[in-house]
Amino acid sequence: MPLSPLDIHNKEFSRSFRGYDEDEVDDFLERIIQDYEGLIRTNKELEEKIEQLNERLQHFMNIEESLSKSIIIAQETAEEVKNNAKKEAQLIIKESEKNADRIISEALQKSRKMAMEVEEIQRHAAIFRARFRSLIQAQLELLESNEWRDFDKDATKVDLEIREATS
Repeated sequence: MPLSPLDIHNKEFSRSFRGYDEDEVDDFLERIIQDYEGLIRTNKELEEKIEQLNERLQHFMNIEESLSKSIIIAQETAEEVKNNAKKEAQLIIKESEKNADRIISEALQKSRKMAMEVEEIQRHAAIFRARFRSLIQAQLELLESNEWRDFDKDATKVDLEIREATS
């Protein structure tokens, strides 16, 4: 066990015939006691300071650990957000491709339908022209036929009869 200032103060030396001067030894011991007390006080202060610094160190280590965990969580969250954004982008692209395919398919169907309708109209127009041509040719043949001349004579007779009847 280390000496305390009280141990030094209470220390008594045996006396001898030609020993040291008692006052000198007492003065020296008094100086040693003061220095020793100062060293003990300084040592206690340093121990207290070390304890405070250890507490602060522990506090900063806790903060460092929390920050490390926060950074890891932030990195994981950022990675998750990035992956989700990629997945969402892929879904949007797939949806857009489906919509584009659907729109193209519908446009092709409408185009085919319109082409068929145009062909149908052209066919009807050709039939109409052929029938109209036949009708006109039949009418021309009728106009050029002898029957028309006979009809014209009959119509003139009817007109004369109507005039005579009304007069």
